[in-house]
Amino acid sequence: MTEVSQSEIAAFLTSAHEMSDISAKVILPYFRQEISVFHKDGKGIYDPVTDADRKSEQVIREYIAQKWPDHSIIGEEYGSQITDSDFCWIVDPIDGTRAFVMGSPLWGTLIGLSHGETQILGMMNQPFTNERFWATADGAFARFGNQERRLKVSACSSLSEAIITTTCPDLFANERDKAQFEKLRQRCQMTRYGGDCYSYCLLALGHIDLIVETGLASYDIAPLIPLVEQAGGVISTWDGSSARAGGQIVAAASKVLHEQALEILAG
Repeated sequence: MTEVSQSEIAAFLTSAHEMSDISAKVILPYFRQEISVFHKDGKGIYDPVTDADRKSEQVIREYIAQKWPDHSIIGEEYGSQITDSDFCWIVDPIDGTRAFVMGSPLWGTLIGLSHGETQILGMMNQPFTNERFWATADGAFARFGNQERRLKVSACSSLSEAIITTTCPDLFANERDKAQFEKLRQRCQMTRYGGDCYSYCLLALGHIDLIVETGLASYDIAPLIPLVEQAGGVISTWDGSSARAGGQIVAAASKVLHEQALEILAG
């Protein structure tokens, strides 16, 4: 596998920005409007999807097919298209569809790029609030309107001082997972719920210290890994392995905080 050059990274990042722009134009006309919401078959909990999800992923896939036709694609709505390339785009057109359909702005479009086993690029775009977060090996950054800044996690290293969040306790896979989160939550200073992908961006910004989730797919988390890590945070599964494939996820502002959380989650 050949090393990825800086010029290639720059081209991929430009593409991620362009895909965020074109998907935003598709999504925004649906937000806070009367729209049809469908329940995905085969899942026990309510798992909504809208035309905004589907059309957003369609335009992103069309862009990739034209710009990077040999690259693989993994997307939430239209599955995997695997090629012989070492590069794979990972797309969640609207991460946080539940928030989207209730009019909450705590959602975003996730676009990531992997090279072999390494996540080399991640982006989260929130077009309604005009916020965009991205990361490569050069660091993690955000743009708020026309202002750009480098991201850095908080200095929190103690559970007793930590702000912890999960999207929703109802989403934990089983009662044991819920119980372990409760044990951890009680050790923290403050707990808030809701956020989906937006929470990981707030962690990278230094406003949240700890995130615990279960049942995530690769497209829910892989694009967010560079944002957390390049801002100085730590992210893994509950057993300390790579978070790329999803599952039980814990993200922390520091290695010490991450280790404390893993110890409690392990039971």
